[in-house]
Order: sequence, then structure tokens, then C-alpha cells
Amino acid sequence: MFPHKLALGLIFFVCIPIIGFAQKQKPPAGGRLAVVVDERLAALRATPQLTGKLVRRLGRGRLVAIKSIKTSPAGITFFLVNVTRRTRGWIQREALVSPSRNNDDRRLFDLIQRSENFDRLSRARIFLDHFLRSSLRPAVLLLLGDSAEEAAAKISKTAARTMKNLGVAPEFSYYLNYTGLDRYNRLRITFVFDESTKRFQYDGAAWRELIRRYPKSPQAAEARRRLEVVYSQQRTM
Repeated sequence: MFPHKLALGLIFFVCIPIIGFAQKQKPPAGGRLAVVVDERLAALRATPQLTGKLVRRLGRGRLVAIKSIKTSPAGITFFLVNVTRRTRGWIQREALVSPSRNNDDRRLFDLIQRSENFDRLSRARIFLDHFLRSSLRPAVLLLLGDSAEEAAAKISKTAARTMKNLGVAPEFSYYLNYTGLDRYNRLRITFVFDESTKRFQYDGAAWRELIRRYPKSPQAAEARRRLEVVYSQQRTM
């Protein structure tokens, strides 16, 4: 809980769950559940070939059901997947991860580490939504929190540049309605806003979850240090 003296200075931005992820999607039937994590490779094709006819392109976070597997003459492995009851096709293996497939949590974690900015946050959220028993969850929670704090600094700068010629509404309401927050909102990432400095700050939810769920992990000690810095900054506001 934040100190009472900050009650007027910090405004919470309320988040709602992202529609594109596991909470709202209905998983397709007919095979092993998988999720798109690399949209660059997520071309759904009529045949298991990179030159096969494009059926559609799938977005990151899309759920599919794996029916079968086949390797092309070029050495590329494809999965035959159901996307809906009426839509199926072949998709390159590296575009997907499956919670029931050995080592796919590690493969996604490696992809998260190689990602940057919003891509890293989006893939971290997919990991946390689907790999519920992975031993890598503490590391992903710490990474998500750190990346969200980095994003807060960037959002503060871009938002400040757009806040010109404001209308009659309270100034802070323009900041909290800033369109640059929307995609983070859909990832259930929350920022607080300090009116005195006109800066956003990550609320630390991933760090707190890490401490609560994995208190003995090395990452929990790091998370405590992150929160101590946040709270010390808030006390000086």
C-alpha cells in the first residue's frame, strides 16, 4: 500500500484482461494445445512447405490445436493445426510453443530473452499465462517487471510530447487516457502516475507476485531490492 501522502499524487491506471490471450480465447478442439509466440513465422499454409499457399497469417497469442507433424524436403518441420472448426493448415514449428511439450518453456524463455521492448513483455505474458508449472516462472516474472519499469520511462517521455493544448478536463486524466498505454493495459500491466513529475512508474505487480509465490528463489531477493527502490522513490515525492 502506498503512503497516505501519495494518495493525491499517484493515480492508478486500472487494467482489464487482454482479449487476445488465454483468458478470453476459446481453445480449438482436435489436438494438443499450442500458442503462437513468433508471428514472423506464423504463416498458416495449405501444404507443409514454405512456398505453400497462404491460408492466413496468425497473430501472437493465437491458440491452435496441433493434429500432426511433417518435415519438408528443405528440413523445415511443420505442424498441421486447427485454428477454428473450419480453418486448419500447416505452420512452421518455431512459430509455436505448447505447454505439454517438453522444453517448450525453455524455448520460449530463450525467445523472450532475445526480444526487446513490447515484444519481450508480450511474450513474457504468454509464458505466464500458459506455462503454469514451469521452473522458469520466477525468472520470467522478474524479467517482466524489469521490462515494464523500462517501458514506463519511455512512455513518460512520449506522453509528455503529446500533451499540448489540453482541454478543460484535469491534466492527469489526459495522461491516464494516453493511447500509448492501451497495449500495456491489454497485457494486464499497470502503471501509476505522479502528477508532480508527470511520470509513469510500473506498479511492481510482477515483483510482488514473485515474492509471494517463490519467496525462496534467487529472483525473489532481486524483486525485493526493486521494490525497495520504488518505495524509497515514492517516499521522497
